[in-house]
Amino acid sequence: MRRDFSRGRGQEGRRGRSGAGARLGCSAPLRASASQGVGAKATREGATTAADQGAGHHRPVGRPTSSGSRCCSLCCLASSQVPMEEMEEELKCPVCGSFYREPIILPCSHNLCQACARNILVQTPESESPQSRRASGSGVSDYDYLDLDKMSLYSEADSGYGSYGGFASAPTTPCQKSPNGVRVFPPAMPPPATHLSPALAPVPRNSCITCPQCHRSLILDDRGLRGFPKNRVLEGVIDRYQQSKAAALKCQLCEKAPKEATVMCEQCDVFYCDPCRLRCHPPRGPLAKHRLVPPAQGRVSRRLSPRKVSTCTDHELENHSMYCVQCKMPVCYQCLEEGKHSSHEVKALGAMWKLHKSQLSQALNGLSDRAKEAKEFLVQLRNMVQQIQENSVEFEACLVAQCDALIDALNRRKAQLLARVNKEHEHKLKVVRDQISHCTVKLRQTTGLMEYCLEVIKENDPSGFLQISDALIRRVHLTEDQWGKGTLTPRMTTDFDLSLDNSPLLQSIHQLDFVQVKASSPVPATPILQLEECCTHNNSATLSWKQPPLSTVPAEGYILELDDGSGGQFREVYVGKETMCTVDGLHFNSTYNARVKAFNKTGVSPYSKTLVLQTSEVAWFAFDPGSAHSDIIFSNDNLTVTCSSYDDRVVLGKTGFSKGVHYWELTIDRYDNHPDPAFGVARMDVMKDVMLGKDDKAWAMYVDNNRSWFMHNNSHTNRTEGGITKGATIGVLLDLNRKTLTFFINDEQQGPIAFDNVEGLFFPAVSLNRNVQVTLHTGLPVPDFYSSRASIA
Repeated sequence: MRRDFSRGRGQEGRRGRSGAGARLGCSAPLRASASQGVGAKATREGATTAADQGAGHHRPVGRPTSSGSRCCSLCCLASSQVPMEEMEEELKCPVCGSFYREPIILPCSHNLCQACARNILVQTPESESPQSRRASGSGVSDYDYLDLDKMSLYSEADSGYGSYGGFASAPTTPCQKSPNGVRVFPPAMPPPATHLSPALAPVPRNSCITCPQCHRSLILDDRGLRGFPKNRVLEGVIDRYQQSKAAALKCQLCEKAPKEATVMCEQCDVFYCDPCRLRCHPPRGPLAKHRLVPPAQGRVSRRLSPRKVSTCTDHELENHSMYCVQCKMPVCYQCLEEGKHSSHEVKALGAMWKLHKSQLSQALNGLSDRAKEAKEFLVQLRNMVQQIQENSVEFEACLVAQCDALIDALNRRKAQLLARVNKEHEHKLKVVRDQISHCTVKLRQTTGLMEYCLEVIKENDPSGFLQISDALIRRVHLTEDQWGKGTLTPRMTTDFDLSLDNSPLLQSIHQLDFVQVKASSPVPATPILQLEECCTHNNSATLSWKQPPLSTVPAEGYILELDDGSGGQFREVYVGKETMCTVDGLHFNSTYNARVKAFNKTGVSPYSKTLVLQTSEVAWFAFDPGSAHSDIIFSNDNLTVTCSSYDDRVVLGKTGFSKGVHYWELTIDRYDNHPDPAFGVARMDVMKDVMLGKDDKAWAMYVDNNRSWFMHNNSHTNRTEGGITKGATIGVLLDLNRKTLTFFINDEQQGPIAFDNVEGLFFPAVSLNRNVQVTLHTGLPVPDFYSSRASIA
């Protein structure tokens, strides 16, 4: 994991080939040699006893056999544990949505009603049929044709429309949807009227059928739908399921809402309501001889009717007696005599029946365990719902109690503060009232003295007046002095010198939130820094840590912190699960402190011990091919560069500088036709197809064989005599402590300080054309004369 410290669906593949190819291959005519025929015949004769023994599949299901009792009992147990209603969708045709009628098995292992299979047939062009291809000598196999046909019938976008792209007479037909939600493609043209059953009615040549569930397609051969085996087992399951339903039997011919059946025809094996019986089964002609019975009796007669024996699809008069392992299908003796399976492994039908039953039972055993676990899990989830509700009520009550306690505490504090306000109020009123009373008495005395003095002045007796005038004058002055400064000033202000600071409390209320009350586990232990794996390189630092050996509390992640290289505050530089991290973009010749802590859902661990890291004093770097112009040519481990263009092109160094003093040199390996290369520093986003210094992202000195100039933002300054030749050395001194940039040619300073007030992140940079080749030299110390000059300054 690396951290930079200096800077803040695909195209779907074609569907897999249809499984129908194997079926077509097996049903195609095969030539068998004489030896193959003998072998097949011998296999037939040797397998007779095993086939006879395998006839146990005609026994009742509940009767155990010596070898299959365990698996049969397990199947019965599993079926008894599963409600019959939950498998109803397995017993319905994906086309019509009703229970299967005379189901057939497609090569993809899905089932269809025989009538529904006929309804979704699509006729393909004669020129595209496998027979015409074989006749024309085309190299495309039947199996390949199925893929092509499938891709033409269904678009990759699954738009819901299907047609055969190469058949101009078959218009694109919108799809329908069965009650099960499966797309059904109707036939390209209506089937011709026929009085034959769906199984025996002729199928148009070159017909194609597509499974509505997996969309695999295949071309029917001359046998048509008779080439598909009938699923007798599924018929039996449907019969048992329907017998287990307590609901009244429904008419099988009602188009919309089926009515309750009133009769059943034993010959047609169909339940009729009265309107459908009169319309579809009139009591005349050949139908008059059919026996109609009540629906309940018809159900019983269905249950008691013997199970039909499965016959071979190629030889309808032959029963299945053997099983081809390669083709995965039952076969008859005549198939073996014809040599169709001469090179295949053929086993007795009964033995394979028992073997597959055992395998299915074992698979059901595992599935039963999963179903049992799922039921227990559902019980657990339902208990969790109840527990969540109970905990919610309890937690809500606790929350209300806590908030009420806060409100009570606030009300008590409110009463205390109001008491203080009332006390201050009473104190102010008492002071003001006392002052009013005092001033009233004083004013009454003053007014009496004034009235007395006025009456004395009215007296005409001089001697009597002079006897008391001195005393009255003193009293008047004394009374006036008593009304002196401060006497007529209120002793109390009307303002209340109280200020309620409620901002901390409001902030606490706003910050009031939930915290994790119950800790699932303690905090992780303090990580340990692995000193042997921690190191620095240039301005990068790699740190590694681990959990203590005896720690039992897992950590979900770690937080790595570094300071700023000057003893400042720590800051996060990495948060994640890794236990090693490389931090780039640090300052050169700086000391960093690093520490790490672990965290999980409970909290964070204490910090590890602090590790002190020292970055390199000088920088070792090369030119960066990733950011350079495409015309730049690199060699010598990216230390030597030239250009393939006559125009100037820019190349940067790999390392950036933002602090410290740095010095590097470039030697002129080749210098033809007096070009003017430029040397200096630049930002990462500097223009790469112009001379260095043309924009405001670069600070450079460009030089020819006689003189040099400094340039920034296309501004040329400080022309200085002295140029370069082959073998010359250009020195660049970047002093970010003093924020200056200085250039040297052959160890002599070229002109004054080129630029000052340079700060930020800078990368060494060069611009040159095809007439110049330079080599970079790094890891150099600062020149002595500059160090001594800097120390004096």
